[in-house]
Amino acid sequence: MKTPAWLRHHFTPAPDSAVAACLRRGKSPWSGGIHLLWSAYVFITPLFGGGYDLPWVVLTLCSYPLFLWMYARLLLAPQRQGWRYALGMAALCLLLLRWYPSGLSYFVFGCVMLRVSAQRPTYRRYALQLLAMNAAFVAVAIWVGYTVATWLWVPVMTFVIGTIINVEHASQEKDAALALSQEEVRRLAATAERERIGRDLHDLLGHTLSLITLKLELSRKLFDRDPAAARRELEDAEAVAREALAQVRSAVTGIRATDLAAELASARLLLESAQVQLDYAPPPQGLPPEAERALALLLREAVTNISRHAQATQAQIEFVQEEKAVQLRIIDNGRGGVGVEGNGLAGMRDRVRELGGRLDVDSPRGAGTRLSIQLPLVWRQPLLPLRAVAAVDARVRA
Repeated sequence: MKTPAWLRHHFTPAPDSAVAACLRRGKSPWSGGIHLLWSAYVFITPLFGGGYDLPWVVLTLCSYPLFLWMYARLLLAPQRQGWRYALGMAALCLLLLRWYPSGLSYFVFGCVMLRVSAQRPTYRRYALQLLAMNAAFVAVAIWVGYTVATWLWVPVMTFVIGTIINVEHASQEKDAALALSQEEVRRLAATAERERIGRDLHDLLGHTLSLITLKLELSRKLFDRDPAAARRELEDAEAVAREALAQVRSAVTGIRATDLAAELASARLLLESAQVQLDYAPPPQGLPPEAERALALLLREAVTNISRHAQATQAQIEFVQEEKAVQLRIIDNGRGGVGVEGNGLAGMRDRVRELGGRLDVDSPRGAGTRLSIQLPLVWRQPLLPLRAVAAVDARVRA
């Protein structure tokens, strides 16, 4: 059965709605509905006076579905329109206040959801909005004849819950901004790496291909007049091509998955979003590409483990470069007690072992974790001269 168009229009989340923001953060679109449990007070209020009479039943059947519709629309609508539904909840309470004390819950929801629907407001602005709404409520409550206790606890309740919700949303917005900054760092690092690869390949192949072209042109001109000289030029062109192939393979091997400095910046952003203060020194200069690539990947895995499992508040990253090795130390003040290695730590140990290094873990329970990684610095061997390459190739063919 096809869903009616009007229903799809009203219940499809707008790109900048609260539901769309939950989906972008990987949360369930129904997570905002958990707060509806507080609306149970609509059905509990008659127990404190008045009872469940016929007027209460009629007003509940008329108002509660309308309240649910406004609540859903507030979460699904663009943020610039959400305030209308929050004020609608408050207005629904004020209209029914004389006959329907259960509607006080609608007013509390309206005050709180006004912050949820706002577009990055300051707390001062939100507090002024709450003050104006509660002034209207107190005026209506006095006019209707509510007791002093009633029209005092509602403003207090809205300010307390509204402040808590404001702090929560400010923290979520900060986390989202940090996540965007982290993605931006990774994107810029990837762009810089692509540019570096392009420059390296241009410098590597530009001169070599030009030399091969000249050798081939010269051999073509000498083919009829001096076959022996033409053969030597062809052999030189072949040797140049083989050396270029070796250089390309070596360059491709040295392409780094990520830049170590960019990975450190990304680690700082990730840990800050998890409320972990990170102190680190800049990475050593002149590391072989293989060592830098391995350290960046190991650092990423270690920082991910800290943010997810360590429950730390501080972390430290140190580099110690020796003559033939480099050491990476990652220290946190978390819960420690790493006894059985999980997939992440086991994968790190396998990677370090393949590179001929050593990984040590010191993790006493309650005293944090100290991770030490030592890798040998394996420098590339210089490429053979052109004539040596040609000589080796000639011996292989013979």
